[in-house]
Amino acid sequence: MSPRGAANEHALAHHLSLFAGCTLLVLGDVMLDRYVLGEVRRISPEAPIPVLRAQHRRRVLGGAGNVAANAAALGARALLVGVIGTDEGGEDIARAIGEMPDITDLLVRVPGRDSTVKTRFMSGAHQLLRLDEETAEPLDAATEEAVLVAYTKALPCCDVVVLSDYAKGVLTDRVLSVAIAEARAAGRPVVIDPKRTDFAAYAGADVLTPNALEVTRATGLPCGDDASAATAGLAALAQAGSDAILVKRSERGLTLVRHDHAPLHIPTRAQDVADVSGAGDTLVTAFALALGCRAALHEAAALANLAAGISVGKPGTATVGHAELYEALHRHELLSIDAKVAELDTALARIAAWRTAGLKVGFTNGCFDLIHPGHVRLLARARARCDRLVVGLNSDASVSRLKGPDRPVQSETARATVMASMASADLVVLFEEDTPERLIAAIRPDMLFKGADYTIDQVVGADIVQAYGGVVELIPLEVGFSTTETIRRINVGGIASK
Repeated sequence: MSPRGAANEHALAHHLSLFAGCTLLVLGDVMLDRYVLGEVRRISPEAPIPVLRAQHRRRVLGGAGNVAANAAALGARALLVGVIGTDEGGEDIARAIGEMPDITDLLVRVPGRDSTVKTRFMSGAHQLLRLDEETAEPLDAATEEAVLVAYTKALPCCDVVVLSDYAKGVLTDRVLSVAIAEARAAGRPVVIDPKRTDFAAYAGADVLTPNALEVTRATGLPCGDDASAATAGLAALAQAGSDAILVKRSERGLTLVRHDHAPLHIPTRAQDVADVSGAGDTLVTAFALALGCRAALHEAAALANLAAGISVGKPGTATVGHAELYEALHRHELLSIDAKVAELDTALARIAAWRTAGLKVGFTNGCFDLIHPGHVRLLARARARCDRLVVGLNSDASVSRLKGPDRPVQSETARATVMASMASADLVVLFEEDTPERLIAAIRPDMLFKGADYTIDQVVGADIVQAYGGVVELIPLEVGFSTTETIRRINVGGIASK
């Protein structure tokens, strides 16, 4: 990603932390992806075809259903509107939704219409055959009306709308125009994953997320490199009349095209590609949820890019979990030393993201004037007991009051920089008071650590942590190390004489 307009990784973590409070309304073509997995040991004597010995079967929601499933996996709530038949496939889709408490089933059941079911026969990672069962004809007027009634009823309950178009007949001209108009009137962002070759059908949507081939089909322009992708994206933007086009370019990443902005090219973050099935659903879900949490377009695109990179590393249609996305974000943060030192408000946002990802947060504190092996081992042992360790650091004024006018030896900036350079410290927060009581009350750590030269009743904040069920743990100290003693020896020349 170019420096100009690049997303701040900590801002992405903050938006991700808000997913739990976001509701996504999904309208579109709901499918079921079935997988028959086994191994091939011989060729059929009846015809020159492999014989698959089935060993395992699984089924997952596909299409608009996969968007809803990804929203639930990312910690959000999904309202799913679409159409299924009253056949076996429809019953299987309903059962799959029923297994996910964060998805509300608002599907319209239509007797005589085949539910869309794709069955893939797999030997290892190789797909031998795909069987498609579906009805792709446009909805009749009565079914259109039923779908729009369900959509209109759900609209006030959501933060953002995704229209998932797989050209299976649900997103007719009428359904599209009414759904977009009602969402805009209600002030809800509309993101569309398009399949039509004429993007004008999606007029009024906020963002379209076509792949490069779909952009080429709609505009007649190539999308091979950054320059051509930007040109084609601008043509698609004019055709759609939307606020932005996010072009999915597979291994080349994404290109975000907006009015009055230079095109933004975002390199892929995929490491290993196992299967691209459903990756577009994952991307549009993360993108839409970020917009629903008031992220800027470029931030939403960066978060979606990372989610898609995780998705393609999984076999078959798959979801990406909140914890997975957060961990991937943390791994890619490239945190500078300075970025680990945070004001309390910023620290609380990051800690909220950690908690949403299911991570256990620990806290310890001190002056840490001269880091010695005792400090290093205490911090390492504390970090080993939790998932993220926050270190509270006394300010210079605080150290002077506690240790005397000749302390600290190093300024708070220097001490914070040294602390932030340590792998065991995930976050460093300065505090002005003599004790970290206010900091502990604000952070509410799951675990509070202190050296074993204290007793539990002497640990500041122990009563706060224990009151809400947290753990206070005393860590054995390394014998023979003391900042005060080290300074005394320096002052009397003890170290120099050795």
